[in-house]
Amino acid sequence: MKYIKSQMQQLIKENKELHTRFKELKAEHGLEKNNALKALYHSEVADGGKFQVAYQALDQPKPKK
Repeated sequence: MKYIKSQMQQLIKENKELHTRFKELKAEHGLEKNNALKALYHSEVADGGKFQVAYQALDQPKPKK
């Protein structure tokens, strides 16, 4: 699985828990947005993290209507 900034932004936008965690990471550690996104990816998404399935679902093509 590969880190993709736009997918992480979308996941955070769609998930209130991740959005809150993102803001906490920035504040607690004084991280800039890009670094906080990567930190959140590695702690909550990568390697079987809680949000891995949701992240991978963003990579699937959208069904046509």
